[in-house]
Amino acid sequence: MTAVARRRREYGGRFKYALLLPAVIWVIAFTFLPVLSVIRYSFANYVLGEGVTGYVGFANYLDVLTSDQFWHSIAVTAIYVAITVPVETILGFIAAWLVNLGAPGSRGFRTIIGAPLFTLEVAIGYLGVTMFSSQGGVVAVALSAIGIDVPWMSTPEGGLAAAILLDIWRWTSFIFLIVLAALSSIPSDLYDAAILDAKSHWQVMWRLGIPLAWPVASIAILLRTIEGLKVFAIPFALTTGGPGTSTQTFSAMDYLTTIQFFDFGKGSAMGVAFLIIVSAIITVFFRQMRKRLD
Repeated sequence: MTAVARRRREYGGRFKYALLLPAVIWVIAFTFLPVLSVIRYSFANYVLGEGVTGYVGFANYLDVLTSDQFWHSIAVTAIYVAITVPVETILGFIAAWLVNLGAPGSRGFRTIIGAPLFTLEVAIGYLGVTMFSSQGGVVAVALSAIGIDVPWMSTPEGGLAAAILLDIWRWTSFIFLIVLAALSSIPSDLYDAAILDAKSHWQVMWRLGIPLAWPVASIAILLRTIEGLKVFAIPFALTTGGPGTSTQTFSAMDYLTTIQFFDFGKGSAMGVAFLIIVSAIITVFFRQMRKRLD
């Protein structure tokens, strides 16, 4: 190898590391350092304006793990995710399948279904207040016209149901777009061969579409599950966690504890505990996904 070739190789290796440097700095600055700070605060007594005034060991964690309010927020978040993610996945997959088949009006449907995804969640939450309000809300009035009265904003079940419906309306398009891309990449020859042996297009979807689109769809489901576990804006803007704290998700409770009541130690302990729970869920999900792919 000549001297010129060696220099080119050295400069090429340095250039690769130079390109990676901004990403490494970003991860360290906005992921590792904040996580380390949260872990530190979770073991400390933090006073606003004074900073850390002392360390209390695992006292913050004991307060969190023995708090009924903490576990209630976890339960509300779990119910929220357990309903929204499967429904969004099913609706998104069916919509993507119909559009991929070239159903009438599919071009306009892509634009319509994708619009909520580009709307702020806070705006959707406040829109829900006007839609589900018993004082002239569109949904409440429409249901009342057919003899159905649902106390959307005044009961825990109604408030959570309203937030779930808004979430489904917003995030179904996310699953739809990703699954549509996966279905569009399947060769048309496979569709033609499958339709000859199947009784309907739905059978083709079940036997061909879902298995081939699953590797991509599973990533979409994972991302949607993570976002669902962090849900904050829609329920909080819609009900502020009420009535009382009946519809308060974990993110809302952690926000109120840390920002409104300035209990940074307990809020940090909540975040770390929730991070451990979410990490366990993601680990199980990845194991199941690998088994399905194998």
